[in-house]
Amino acid sequence: MDALLTGLSLALTPENLLYAVVGVLLGTAVGVLPGIGPAMTVALLLPVTYNVEPSAALILFAGIYYGGMYGGSTTSILLNTPGESSSVITALEGNKMAKAGRAAQALATAAIGSFVAGTIGTILLVALAPTVAEWVVVLGAPSYFALMVLALIAVTTVLGSSRLRGFIALALGLTIGLVGTATGQARLTFGNPLLADGIDIVVVAVAIFAVGEALWVAAHLRRRPLEIIPVGRPWMDRADWGRSWKPWLRGTAFGFPFGALPAGGAEMPTFLSYVTERRLAGKHRDEFGKGAIEGVAGPEAANNASAAGTLVPLLAIGLPTTATAAVILAAMQGYGLQPGPQLFEAEPELVWTLLASLFVANTLLLVINLPLAPVWARLLRIPRPYLYAGILFFAVLGAYSVNFQWFDVALLCLFGALGFAMRRFGLPVLPLIVGVILGPRLEEQLGQALQLSGGDVAALWSEPVAVVVYVVIAVLLLGPLVLRLIPGRQGPERLADQVDELEEEVRR
Repeated sequence: MDALLTGLSLALTPENLLYAVVGVLLGTAVGVLPGIGPAMTVALLLPVTYNVEPSAALILFAGIYYGGMYGGSTTSILLNTPGESSSVITALEGNKMAKAGRAAQALATAAIGSFVAGTIGTILLVALAPTVAEWVVVLGAPSYFALMVLALIAVTTVLGSSRLRGFIALALGLTIGLVGTATGQARLTFGNPLLADGIDIVVVAVAIFAVGEALWVAAHLRRRPLEIIPVGRPWMDRADWGRSWKPWLRGTAFGFPFGALPAGGAEMPTFLSYVTERRLAGKHRDEFGKGAIEGVAGPEAANNASAAGTLVPLLAIGLPTTATAAVILAAMQGYGLQPGPQLFEAEPELVWTLLASLFVANTLLLVINLPLAPVWARLLRIPRPYLYAGILFFAVLGAYSVNFQWFDVALLCLFGALGFAMRRFGLPVLPLIVGVILGPRLEEQLGQALQLSGGDVAALWSEPVAVVVYVVIAVLLLGPLVLRLIPGRQGPERLADQVDELEEEVRR
């Protein structure tokens, strides 16, 4: 508690509080724009933090992260355009509420639910992350290697309806991570000395998220103007509060555990929250599909609780389980910080300042953005050609500012084309990003384990934790196949298929 109070005092200094406010405003402003989710928001704004102290930069990212999540719900409700797959369920009921003249209530329950879930999730994060870090510090290289394999397998197989596409994306990411001379031998450098140090993850992230998305939207751009539903000040009456507070708590209970698991992500908990609220709706069940407030409150709380949960494996183990967490990990590595148990010991002040800033950012999100909802709605009137031209401009500027070399801009164009192709053929981008980040670390832990054992491969399962993790991996890979053979049972892939079906319904 003392450490948290110290971090809170540092987070509330005028300078850091200003960074938190700027982060919330920037994150919401960029996240509210159509087709731009939190991951793309953080990636696009990475260059903003290059000349900022690490603690201030992480506080800024906390604001951007939570602000981007809020902005995504605004777009889903007013425009029926989810910024990412975790906002699909919000769009399903929220946009129906907006069309029925209840946009203000939908925005209010989303914002307050985000605040409630974010606060509870951050409290759980503060309680669990140090404990997990203390436990992880005693693990050896074989266990670390197994945990990283689990993270790669989980984000590849659990999310999305096609395992093949997931593994193709993962293979692309691992291949990009091999570029360089980290082992003393040149790999995939093609004789170019500029590739000797590898490809900067910032260039890859900005290209895949920002450039790839901009090209994809441009290829499918509709000339007719967007139909934006007008909105006033968000508010809720007594009946709305009565129908929302239980879904907020249930959504939090769904979201945080899914986010904290290596197979994290907000798609499944938001879907499960929606299904649960639909079954528990009672006399309001007929409103589902027509704009039920429970269908916005529960999934939105699950989404934000999951966001807080993803920071547990990120900070305690150094494993990103979502695209946004992967970009934040890349930003921390850019400052020479390696998330994991050593971070809590080497930089305790920095870690606790970051954790405290999450409470600050979550509070600012509610205090600042509820009155500004009409302002964010006006941002949606920016013509999309101008919007994505601006995104491409800042993407190029950000890539160039990494090393101040035009070669990075060329790489940006190359990987931007790859991002476009991945969207064209339905390949998920998260396995690629996680593969680029974890690939070199996976190789490092593998080398350490084999070096300590004299090259004996059996060392990889010589620790009890590693054995347990490999059993979990086997369950992830073989479990859905077994469930398919049991009549009347729904496996994870069927749930993923239903999420994809709902996403297609929103797009239509």
